[in-house]
Order: sequence, then C-alpha cells, then structure tokens
Amino acid sequence: MKKALLVIDVQKVYTSPSSELFCPDSAATIMRINSLIEKFRAAGEPVVYVRHVHKTDGSDLGRMFDFSGEWDGTFNFKEGTEEVEYADHLLSPKGDIELTKSRYSSFANTPLHEKLVKLGVDTVVVCGFMTNFCCDCTARHAHDLDYYVDFVLDATGTPGTRTMNEEAVRKAVSDFISAGIARVLNTEELLGIATRA
Repeated sequence: MKKALLVIDVQKVYTSPSSELFCPDSAATIMRINSLIEKFRAAGEPVVYVRHVHKTDGSDLGRMFDFSGEWDGTFNFKEGTEEVEYADHLLSPKGDIELTKSRYSSFANTPLHEKLVKLGVDTVVVCGFMTNFCCDCTARHAHDLDYYVDFVLDATGTPGTRTMNEEAVRKAVSDFISAGIARVLNTEELLGIATRA
C-alpha cells in the first residue's frame, strides 16, 4: 500500500489570535503536523499541501455561505491576503505537491485525485484545519473515491463551535468517521505504524 499525507489548510487564518477562526491549540497541532511531514519525507512518501483560497471578487464562492443567512459580502480566505499564506511554523514545502481549493473537500474541483492515482496512492492520511470542516469533508470524499483513510485526530485543529470546544469537536468527528469512513489515530500512533494493519 502507498500512502500520501494531506496537509490541509495550515494557514495563518487559523494561527492569528486576531482571526475569528483562531485555533488556540494551533501551535501544538502544527508541531504534530510537522512530525508527520518529516516521517513521510524520510520514507519517500508523497506530501500534499492544500490551501483554501478564494478569488478576490468572490466569483468562486459557490454556496459556501448559504448556511449563515443573508450574506454581507465579506469572506475569509481571499486571494492575496496574509491569512491564506502558510502558517509561520509549518515546515515549508520542498518539492512537495501544492494545491489550492475553494471548497471544503480537497478533492472538489482540484486535480488531487488524478495526482494520487498517477502516484499509485491508495491510502490518504489526513491532517490540518479544520477538524470538522475541510478535514472531515476530505476524509469522506476520499472514502467515496475508494481510498483507505487515516485521520490523525490530534494533528487536526478547530476553533470549536458555539456549543463545543476543540476537544469536544474532535471527539464528535472521531465518533462519526470511525464508524465507517476512516481509521482514527493520534500522531504518536501514526508515527509508529509502518503499514496498514
């Protein structure tokens, strides 16, 4: 089996304390993500960096804001802004695959699937931000494309919701996707696993 690490949306919008999407555990989360990147690079396995970016005129937003009621015209992840850049402490890409997306799933409207097929990848390892949006959606989409999915729970981050903190969100996502979408692991477990059991 051949694995690829998907490093999803490790961007400044989640690490800046002034951001409405700031994740308080982001520094520790990124340290765990970096350890995964190092493991995959050392093993010669693909690492894919994905960033969420929207055109400045919002023409590629689609229905991203339907859930929030009447839209006031503002949005995050705008092309050219600092918030869409990689987080400061994330290991920089070094010949790795880099993609941008405009939907929650890293597979939606991107060449990710084609690139993984070309590389012979059958297992994706998911880490990044946010646990309950882009990481969750990517894991589900990967499963529907017949990939094996490893979801590294403590290497994903979220600011939480109105009623749930990060720990509660992680637990809920774990409960849902481990029932039939992905194998849920922590970073230490993933680092110690050479092959799928």
